[in-house]
Amino acid sequence: MIEYSKLKEKPREFLAATGLRNEEFECLLPTFERCYQASLPKKPKPSKKKKQRAGGGGRKSTLKSMSDKLLFILVYQKTFQLQTMHGLQFGLSQGRANYWIHRLLPVLQKTMAEIGMKPEREGQQVADLIEASEGGANLSLDASEREIQRPVEAKKQAEKYSGKKKTHTDKNLLLVNEHTGKVVYLSPTVEGKKHDKKLADESQISYPRNASLTKDTGFQGYQPEGVLSEQPKKR
Repeated sequence: MIEYSKLKEKPREFLAATGLRNEEFECLLPTFERCYQASLPKKPKPSKKKKQRAGGGGRKSTLKSMSDKLLFILVYQKTFQLQTMHGLQFGLSQGRANYWIHRLLPVLQKTMAEIGMKPEREGQQVADLIEASEGGANLSLDASEREIQRPVEAKKQAEKYSGKKKTHTDKNLLLVNEHTGKVVYLSPTVEGKKHDKKLADESQISYPRNASLTKDTGFQGYQPEGVLSEQPKKR
């Protein structure tokens, strides 16, 4: 079973599992804990008619510490595996894994927003972002396609089927600052079969002045005005 106290002693495995180094994890933890505590429902005032259980009472969670909770959701975000398999790694049933995923994802999103690491979701706002120009407006654009569970409905199966990947997928565009490594823009989620260039056109990304853009051949013909583009040639 994966536990933070054991995994932190293995830097390479920790980075592979979470995408973070241990010192980055430790910096994220206090904000995550504060956001988690703020998300807890307020308990009603105790009355004489109904006793209230003391704080900390009841069944103990398998994810004992806040470090384990943060590790749990980071590993899920990094690997995006079946809930049954993810639960097995942390000693949880599929039902409890599902509960904790839905419980902790909003907390992680709020945490990333508070520390200024949540990417912009509106393409037209990118030009005004400090993160996009930090160190120089040298940006890189790419599409990320990931496998999803096959939908039950035949119509949705056809919508989500990617002929390139031979499976059902979703796709997002990511715009990254090459100097800082930060994702400054994340596009809306679309079906994986949508072409990269078409998704870039629909995103209507505005770029900072004198920006340079590195992109692959999937964006052939995508040339934003006022942006110096670098793209490898096809054979």
